[in-house]
Amino acid sequence: MKMQSDISLKPYNTFGIDVKARNFVEVTSVEELREVLKNTYASELFILGGGSNMLLTKDVQKTVVYINLKGIEILEENENDVLVKAMAGENWHEFVLYCIDHSFGGLENLSLIPGKVGTAPIQNIGAYGVELKDSFESCTALDIQTLQLKTFTKEECHFGYRDSIFKNEAKGKYIITSVSFRLSKNNHKLNTTYGSIDQFLEDKGVKTPTIANVSEAVISIRQSKLPNPKELGNSGSFFKNPVVSKEVLQKLQQQYPEIPFYEVDGQQVKIPAGWLIDHAGLKGYREGDAGVHTRQALVLVNYGNATGLDILQLAEKIQQKILDMFGIEISPEVNII
Repeated sequence: MKMQSDISLKPYNTFGIDVKARNFVEVTSVEELREVLKNTYASELFILGGGSNMLLTKDVQKTVVYINLKGIEILEENENDVLVKAMAGENWHEFVLYCIDHSFGGLENLSLIPGKVGTAPIQNIGAYGVELKDSFESCTALDIQTLQLKTFTKEECHFGYRDSIFKNEAKGKYIITSVSFRLSKNNHKLNTTYGSIDQFLEDKGVKTPTIANVSEAVISIRQSKLPNPKELGNSGSFFKNPVVSKEVLQKLQQQYPEIPFYEVDGQQVKIPAGWLIDHAGLKGYREGDAGVHTRQALVLVNYGNATGLDILQLAEKIQQKILDMFGIEISPEVNII
């Protein structure tokens, strides 16, 4: 464990924003993490995982602690299911592939989501009709003040749409060190109706899909729509899909009868933010090196030398356009730093 100074964070955020950290240290164990916390004020900490869900708009005048805890462990197993623990520094997609290779079902729809396991519960990541909370059992987190480990159950995490206790009352108080998932070993409950998964499977002639088939479909669909952060800086979906009342939807349908939506409950529906941005004429829109992706309007991209402020200004312009045109407020899914 070595403390470094004046380090570029460009390799550590998927937008590829070139800002600097005043101090930087990588930790590979809970003990190392405790050691750093003992010697650093909580207000001076900046915890960094996969860097896949944030937009850095300026240099970080704090100690950046890069969480690189590794390891996957089977805690319990029976005929029907298995409890698997992954350390916070494990790459999320590689962990999903590990589960599929071992015929553990439940996470296949979350294939190819960028980031680390430890940051996944914070956002309650989700895709193609599945959310992390659906398979989540618990997570262990280090209390920044007491340096004691605490286990959070699913109920205690207060999961919501792209939301959890770690974005609200527990924000800045804990660092997740591991996450445990309850996954199926047989009789997998596949979710193939969201997006174009069913169509992909049909085109491939798959009549009895496996979790591997579903993962393959999700990966193919995501790759066809979403740019690889290693090739084009981005953070995946930049905006949350707005949830509106059915009354608002009915008014919009008078002008836009083709508007897509998904039922949330008896009173509310979710409208794809990508559709709104696309129909506002902003897909492919570009200002300098900050732009809206040409194939997926929900993704903002860095064409090379955009600053975090360039991306943020573009995002704000998009939000205003959607509000003016549809009367709907869309909010970032990405954390603005």
